[in-house]
Amino acid sequence: MTFIAQILTLYPDMFPGPLGASLAGRAMEEGKWSCNPIQMRDFATDKHKSVDDTPAGGGAGMVLRADVMASAVDHALEQQPHAPIVAMTPRGKPLTQARVRDISAGPGVTILCGRFEGFDERIFDARPIEQVSIGDYILSGGEMGALVLLDACIRLLPGVMGASSSGDDESFETGLLEYPQFTRPQKWEGRVIPEVLRSGDHAKIAAWRKQRAEEDTRLRRPDLWEHHRDAPDQSPSGARGQKKEDRS
Repeated sequence: MTFIAQILTLYPDMFPGPLGASLAGRAMEEGKWSCNPIQMRDFATDKHKSVDDTPAGGGAGMVLRADVMASAVDHALEQQPHAPIVAMTPRGKPLTQARVRDISAGPGVTILCGRFEGFDERIFDARPIEQVSIGDYILSGGEMGALVLLDACIRLLPGVMGASSSGDDESFETGLLEYPQFTRPQKWEGRVIPEVLRSGDHAKIAAWRKQRAEEDTRLRRPDLWEHHRDAPDQSPSGARGQKKEDRS
Protein backbone atom coordinates (compact mmCIF):
# COMPACT_ATOMS: atom_id res chain seq x y z
CA MET A 1 0.00 0.00 0.00
CA THR A 2 1.31 3.44 -0.95
CA PHE A 3 1.27 6.16 1.73
CA ILE A 4 -0.23 9.20 0.00
CA ALA A 5 0.76 12.68 1.16
CA GLN A 6 -1.42 15.57 0.02
CA ILE A 7 -0.08 19.03 0.83
CA LEU A 8 -2.33 22.08 0.53
CA THR A 9 0.07 24.97 0.04
CA LEU A 10 0.69 28.29 -1.68
CA TYR A 11 4.14 27.01 -2.66
CA PRO A 12 3.78 23.56 -4.26
CA ASP A 13 7.29 23.81 -5.73
CA MET A 14 8.66 23.28 -2.20
CA PHE A 15 7.62 19.61 -2.44
CA PRO A 16 9.02 17.02 -2.34
CA GLY A 17 12.09 19.21 -1.75
CA PRO A 18 14.54 17.40 0.55
CA LEU A 19 12.13 14.47 0.71
CA GLY A 20 13.21 13.65 -2.83
CA ALA A 21 16.62 12.58 -1.53
CA SER A 22 18.06 9.98 0.84
CA LEU A 23 15.70 7.43 2.46
CA ALA A 24 12.53 9.33 1.59
CA GLY A 25 13.58 9.84 -2.00
CA ARG A 26 14.40 6.18 -2.47
CA ALA A 27 11.11 5.20 -0.83
CA MET A 28 9.24 7.45 -3.26
CA GLU A 29 11.02 5.88 -6.23
CA GLU A 30 10.06 2.45 -4.89
CA GLY A 31 6.40 3.47 -4.62
CA LYS A 32 6.23 3.31 -0.82
CA TRP A 33 4.82 6.84 -0.68
CA SER A 34 3.67 9.54 -3.08
CA CYS A 35 3.71 13.33 -2.86
CA ASN A 36 0.78 15.37 -4.15
CA PRO A 37 1.15 19.13 -3.55
CA ILE A 38 -2.05 21.08 -4.22
CA GLN A 39 -2.07 24.82 -4.96
CA MET A 40 -4.57 26.49 -2.63
CA ARG A 41 -4.99 29.45 -5.00
CA ASP A 42 -6.73 27.10 -7.42
CA PHE A 43 -9.75 27.25 -5.09
CA ALA A 44 -10.00 31.04 -4.94
CA THR A 45 -13.11 32.52 -6.58
CA ASP A 46 -11.96 35.97 -7.71
CA LYS A 47 -9.85 36.95 -10.70
CA HIS A 48 -6.88 37.79 -8.46
CA LYS A 49 -6.85 34.29 -6.92
CA SER A 50 -7.04 35.82 -3.43
CA VAL A 51 -6.70 33.40 -0.50
CA ASP A 52 -6.44 35.91 2.36
CA ASP A 53 -7.95 39.09 3.75
CA THR A 54 -7.39 41.57 6.57
CA PRO A 55 -8.00 40.44 10.18
CA ALA A 56 -11.45 41.06 11.62
CA GLY A 57 -11.13 43.61 14.41
CA GLY A 58 -8.00 45.12 12.90
CA GLY A 59 -4.34 44.32 13.26
CA ALA A 60 -1.30 43.62 11.15
CA GLY A 61 -0.95 41.01 8.45
CA MET A 62 -3.44 38.90 6.56
CA VAL A 63 -5.57 35.86 7.43
CA LEU A 64 -6.24 32.81 5.25
CA ARG A 65 -9.93 32.79 4.29
CA ALA A 66 -12.16 30.01 5.60
CA ASP A 67 -14.16 29.69 2.38
CA VAL A 68 -11.09 29.17 0.19
CA MET A 69 -9.46 26.81 2.68
CA ALA A 70 -12.69 24.80 2.96
CA SER A 71 -12.87 24.32 -0.82
CA ALA A 72 -9.27 23.08 -0.84
CA VAL A 73 -9.91 20.75 2.10
CA ASP A 74 -13.09 19.39 0.51
CA HIS A 75 -11.15 18.58 -2.65
CA ALA A 76 -8.51 16.77 -0.59
CA LEU A 77 -11.21 14.84 1.25
CA GLU A 78 -12.65 13.66 -2.06
CA GLN A 79 -9.23 12.36 -3.06
CA GLN A 80 -8.41 10.79 0.31
CA PRO A 81 -11.53 10.44 2.49
CA HIS A 82 -9.84 8.23 5.09
CA ALA A 83 -6.63 10.20 5.60
CA PRO A 84 -6.36 12.57 8.58
CA ILE A 85 -6.15 16.29 7.82
CA VAL A 86 -3.44 18.12 9.73
CA ALA A 87 -2.95 21.90 9.79
CA MET A 88 0.56 23.11 10.59
CA THR A 89 0.16 26.02 13.00
CA PRO A 90 1.99 27.27 16.13
CA ARG A 91 -1.39 27.19 17.89
CA GLY A 92 -1.62 23.41 17.50
CA LYS A 93 -0.77 20.55 19.81
CA PRO A 94 2.92 19.55 19.86
CA LEU A 95 3.73 16.82 17.38
CA THR A 96 4.85 13.63 19.14
CA GLN A 97 6.48 10.42 18.01
CA ALA A 98 3.35 8.54 19.07
CA ARG A 99 1.19 10.66 16.75
CA VAL A 100 3.71 10.24 13.93
CA ARG A 101 3.56 6.49 14.37
CA ASP A 102 -0.25 6.56 14.23
CA ILE A 103 -0.27 8.61 11.03
CA SER A 104 2.39 6.47 9.35
CA ALA A 105 0.29 3.36 10.00
CA GLY A 106 -2.59 4.76 7.94
CA PRO A 107 -3.24 5.33 4.23
CA GLY A 108 -1.64 8.77 4.17
CA VAL A 109 -2.13 12.32 5.39
CA THR A 110 -3.41 15.65 4.11
CA ILE A 111 -1.42 18.62 5.38
CA LEU A 112 -2.75 22.19 5.36
CA CYS A 113 0.10 24.71 5.38
CA GLY A 114 -0.52 27.99 7.16
CA ARG A 115 0.80 31.37 6.02
CA PHE A 116 0.56 35.03 7.03
CA GLU A 117 -1.25 35.49 10.38
CA GLY A 118 -2.80 32.03 10.18
CA PHE A 119 -6.23 30.61 9.43
CA ASP A 120 -9.72 31.98 9.93
CA GLU A 121 -10.67 29.99 13.04
CA ARG A 122 -14.00 28.95 11.56
CA ILE A 123 -12.28 26.44 9.27
CA PHE A 124 -11.47 24.30 12.32
CA ASP A 125 -15.08 24.35 13.47
CA ALA A 126 -16.40 23.43 10.04
CA ARG A 127 -13.96 20.70 8.93
CA PRO A 128 -12.26 17.72 10.67
CA ILE A 129 -8.82 19.29 10.93
CA GLU A 130 -6.20 18.49 13.57
CA GLN A 131 -4.00 21.46 14.51
CA VAL A 132 -0.34 20.50 15.01
CA SER A 133 2.83 22.40 15.92
CA ILE A 134 6.43 21.21 15.52
CA GLY A 135 7.77 23.54 18.22
CA ASP A 136 7.48 26.74 20.18
CA TYR A 137 8.83 29.05 17.49
CA ILE A 138 7.49 30.83 14.42
CA LEU A 139 8.29 29.95 10.80
CA SER A 140 7.37 31.82 7.62
CA GLY A 141 4.77 29.16 6.82
CA GLY A 142 3.64 25.62 7.41
CA GLU A 143 5.63 24.10 4.57
CA MET A 144 8.73 23.44 6.64
CA GLY A 145 6.57 21.87 9.33
CA ALA A 146 4.93 19.69 6.69
CA LEU A 147 8.34 18.48 5.54
CA VAL A 148 9.24 17.62 9.13
CA LEU A 149 6.00 15.71 9.68
CA LEU A 150 6.35 13.80 6.40
CA ASP A 151 9.98 12.88 7.01
CA ALA A 152 9.08 11.54 10.45
CA CYS A 153 6.26 9.44 8.95
CA ILE A 154 8.03 8.17 5.84
CA ARG A 155 10.98 6.69 7.71
CA LEU A 156 8.54 4.50 9.66
CA LEU A 157 6.89 3.01 6.57
CA PRO A 158 7.59 -0.72 6.10
CA GLY A 159 10.91 -1.32 4.38
CA VAL A 160 12.13 2.28 4.41
CA MET A 161 14.70 1.93 7.22
CA GLY A 162 15.62 -1.65 6.41
CA ALA A 163 15.56 -3.67 9.63
CA SER A 164 12.20 -3.36 11.37
CA SER A 165 13.94 -2.66 14.69
CA SER A 166 16.14 0.16 13.36
CA GLY A 167 14.21 2.87 15.17
CA ASP A 168 13.25 1.07 18.36
CA ASP A 169 15.87 2.71 20.61
CA GLU A 170 15.76 6.20 19.12
CA SER A 171 14.89 9.27 21.15
CA PHE A 172 11.17 9.47 22.12
CA GLU A 173 10.30 5.93 20.97
CA THR A 174 10.52 4.64 24.54
CA GLY A 175 9.74 7.97 26.23
CA LEU A 176 13.45 8.65 26.77
CA LEU A 177 16.23 10.37 24.88
CA GLU A 178 18.48 7.94 23.05
CA TYR A 179 21.69 6.78 24.73
CA PRO A 180 25.01 8.21 23.41
CA GLN A 181 26.52 6.57 20.34
CA PHE A 182 30.20 5.91 19.49
CA THR A 183 32.17 4.41 16.61
CA ARG A 184 35.76 4.06 15.37
CA PRO A 185 38.42 5.21 15.98
CA GLN A 186 38.52 3.80 19.50
CA LYS A 187 40.65 6.73 20.70
CA TRP A 188 40.19 10.25 19.34
CA GLU A 189 41.83 13.43 20.68
CA GLY A 190 42.51 11.62 23.95
CA ARG A 191 38.91 10.52 24.33
CA VAL A 192 38.20 6.78 24.46
CA ILE A 193 35.02 4.86 23.74
CA PRO A 194 33.56 3.69 27.11
CA GLU A 195 35.07 0.37 28.11
CA VAL A 196 31.69 -1.32 28.57
CA LEU A 197 30.90 -0.81 24.87
CA ARG A 198 34.13 -2.64 24.01
CA SER A 199 33.51 -5.50 26.43
CA GLY A 200 31.34 -7.69 24.21
CA ASP A 201 29.04 -8.29 27.20
CA HIS A 202 25.62 -7.56 25.71
CA ALA A 203 23.82 -7.55 29.07
CA LYS A 204 26.22 -4.95 30.49
CA ILE A 205 25.98 -2.90 27.32
CA ALA A 206 22.17 -2.91 27.47
CA ALA A 207 22.25 -1.90 31.13
CA TRP A 208 24.71 0.94 30.41
CA ARG A 209 22.62 2.22 27.54
CA LYS A 210 19.45 2.16 29.63
CA GLN A 211 21.17 3.99 32.48
CA ARG A 212 22.60 6.68 30.19
CA ALA A 213 19.25 7.16 28.44
CA GLU A 214 17.58 7.72 31.80
CA GLU A 215 20.34 10.00 33.12
CA ASP A 216 20.43 12.16 29.99
CA THR A 217 16.64 12.44 29.86
CA ARG A 218 16.47 13.43 33.54
CA LEU A 219 19.15 16.13 33.08
CA ARG A 220 18.27 17.45 29.63
CA ARG A 221 14.51 16.96 29.42
CA PRO A 222 12.98 16.92 32.91
CA ASP A 223 9.53 17.24 31.29
CA LEU A 224 10.01 13.91 29.49
CA TRP A 225 11.53 12.34 32.58
CA GLU A 226 8.56 13.19 34.80
CA HIS A 227 6.17 11.74 32.24
CA HIS A 228 8.34 8.64 31.80
CA ARG A 229 8.51 7.98 35.54
CA ASP A 230 4.76 8.16 35.96
CA ALA A 231 3.73 6.26 32.82
CA PRO A 232 3.32 2.49 32.46
CA ASP A 233 6.10 0.72 30.57
CA GLN A 234 5.47 0.84 26.85
CA SER A 235 7.49 -0.81 24.14
CA PRO A 236 8.03 0.85 20.75
CA SER A 237 5.27 -1.37 19.38
CA GLY A 238 2.83 0.07 21.92
CA ALA A 239 2.54 -2.84 24.37
CA ARG A 240 2.03 -1.58 27.92
CA GLY A 241 3.37 -3.16 31.07
CA GLN A 242 3.61 -2.35 34.76
CA LYS A 243 4.07 1.14 36.16
CA LYS A 244 7.72 2.10 36.52
CA GLU A 245 9.40 2.32 39.90
CA ASP A 246 10.55 5.75 41.07
CA ARG A 247 14.12 6.17 39.84
CA SER A 248 14.76 9.68 41.08
